[in-house]
Amino acid sequence: MPSNKSVLKEEGVVYEALRGLAFRVRLHNGLEILAHLAGRLKINHIKVIPGDRVIVELNSLDDKRGRIIRRL
Repeated sequence: MPSNKSVLKEEGVVYEALRGLAFRVRLHNGLEILAHLAGRLKINHIKVIPGDRVIVELNSLDDKRGRIIRRL
């Protein structure tokens, strides 16, 4: 995602792992989104499993998809 002001960062919990390094994440505000891993996490082989707390970047244009940028 481009580094502009329309990117929001939210904290949530992974509750389902899908194919292709995609995950269903439940945010703390109650919204459920589909998120994929950021490239930095793939390169460093960071494992994300259901139950993990994560930080997700959301684009302001599409609030149903995001990208996991950090595992807490």
